Order: sequence, then C-alpha cells, then structure tokens
Amino acid sequence: MSAVLGLKTQNSTDATRGQPLIARVFARKVELEDALADCGPHQVLQRMAIENALSTVYSLMTCDLAHPPPFVARALSQWLERNKHVG
Repeated sequence: MSAVLGLKTQNSTDATRGQPLIARVFARKVELEDALADCGPHQVLQRMAIENALSTVYSLMTCDLAHPPPFVARALSQWLERNKHVG
C-alpha cells in the first residue's frame, strides 16, 4: 500500500509484512542491534529503549523458533508491534 501512495517504509516491521513471523522478528532484531551500535554517548533514552526491546526479544527467542508455541508466537507478534518505532 505504501508503494501505491508513494510513502517510504520506515522500519523493517512494515517492510516485512507478509513474511513469516520469525523472519520479521529477526529483521527487526538486527535493525535494533544496528541502531544500538550507532547510538551516541548522549542518547541515553534511545539507548535504554533499544536495550529494553532487545532484552525482551532475547528472552522470547529461547524455544524452537521454526515452530514456536502459540503463546510465544503471540508474544513475538506483540513485541513487533510494540517496538515498531523504537530506534
């Protein structure tokens, strides 16, 4: 839809719609890790938000991610939406 309207996709969460959940989660995780590496020393709030998002997803990625249990899949989906604009 954004291509039709000429809008630029701003994050991997929107850019990966239609792909498997785990591919979307990994893309967003990598994007956040890159954003954390690029944070300057004075961007304390941004760094804390990114670190919080990453620690949450790391704790959710402890099972078979090819076939996550329904409650993990739901939590990962919620994580994607909740952290769409972080970083």
